[in-house]
Amino acid sequence: MAAEIETSMRTVKTADGVTVHSESVGNGDPILFIHEFAGDHRTWEPQMRRFSRSHRCITYAARGYPPSQVPTDPAAYSQQHAVDDAVAVLDAHSVGAAHVVGISMGGFCGLHLAMRHPGRVRSLVVAGTGYGARPHEVERFRAECDAIAEVIETAGIAAFAEQYMSGPSRVQLQNKDRRAWQEYTRWVSEHSAEGSAATMRGVQRERPSLYALEAELAAIAAPVLVLAGDEDDGCLETSVWLKRVIPTAGLAVLPKSGHTLNVEEPGLVNTLIADFLHRVEAGVWGPRDPRADPGAITGFS
Repeated sequence: MAAEIETSMRTVKTADGVTVHSESVGNGDPILFIHEFAGDHRTWEPQMRRFSRSHRCITYAARGYPPSQVPTDPAAYSQQHAVDDAVAVLDAHSVGAAHVVGISMGGFCGLHLAMRHPGRVRSLVVAGTGYGARPHEVERFRAECDAIAEVIETAGIAAFAEQYMSGPSRVQLQNKDRRAWQEYTRWVSEHSAEGSAATMRGVQRERPSLYALEAELAAIAAPVLVLAGDEDDGCLETSVWLKRVIPTAGLAVLPKSGHTLNVEEPGLVNTLIADFLHRVEAGVWGPRDPRADPGAITGFS
């Protein structure tokens, strides 16, 4: 008789008293999934189903995303709060260290988690991460964050969802899988307008540029896999940069792909993550061999 797969839902109390909805399924080594700005705990379903066969999969809705609490104080939204909430979720599920998988906003959270709490991160997958990170894009990105928050507040979350999900790095999902795109758009339309606007202003707009954290990123010792879509131009160059900065990082670029990689190409993403986890758990994913000098061509100069 097959072993029973454990499932649970849990309300987590964060360090500052905000309640966060979390879900856990499966047995084995834990994986923590952290969603993007347009996502929530539901958008990890292709991964929760796949990896709960071999691992304990945990995901949660970030603060500001129902059924998690939507704080009314703008100061309750920041990159620091996002990291603290990830730690609170791990603590609530009695997990010391986990494989961490984050996309976009969740990828930024994963990187900051690895930098600030290295003992909690066994390995890290960072997908679609880099918007607004390049120094020359910071002010433009902040202006776009303000514009997005204003649209949410004036036009409403439903109108915003349709516009946002038709953006330059999301039309790839629309073209490949109309049904998945419609479902994703519906999920965005169900988000809290207040929570989404506050998240855009407090977490997205105010997060530090990754390029200003080069030394801290270079000190990450956990195995890292960076995933990028080749048509996700806001993240592509930063993904290559992360590969070069983090000694343990590997990079996979998905062809003809945009931002929502885990839903757009779930089979390919799952295969890449599964191979990465297998190599991490076998102890064979290490730092780059120093002989592979990125400044060399053939090594004969």
